[in-house]
Amino acid sequence: MKARVQVAAVFLSLVFAVAGFAHGDKVHVTGTIEKVSPEVVSVKTTEGKTVEVKLAATTVYILRDGKSKEGTTAKVSDLAVGQRVVIHATPKGKELIADEVKFAPAGSAPAVKPVSAKPPKPAAH
Repeated sequence: MKARVQVAAVFLSLVFAVAGFAHGDKVHVTGTIEKVSPEVVSVKTTEGKTVEVKLAATTVYILRDGKSKEGTTAKVSDLAVGQRVVIHATPKGKELIADEVKFAPAGSAPAVKPVSAKPPKPAAH
């Protein structure tokens, strides 16, 4: 049994090492857009911090509008304050340069499972 636990631990270590390596030096910034211009976007992160990310001519914009699994190709002018965003960025010195910006329409809530308003029925005895 101890050998199985050790094998599982080694396997999981390798899986997580490969997953970390796959992202390389990329940084993910997740939150809500506070400010946006053609050159930079300020994001209030899920941890409550404000992070500025520079936008480049090569930045790819994807609107997650539910029309397709991959999202819809967009442009910087589609970004607006209040939109939820996930940015994949490359650190350069003290700056973050956006490679990809995925965003949802302003006011859209994250998907949640509907909850039944009915109380559960008691088990029959």
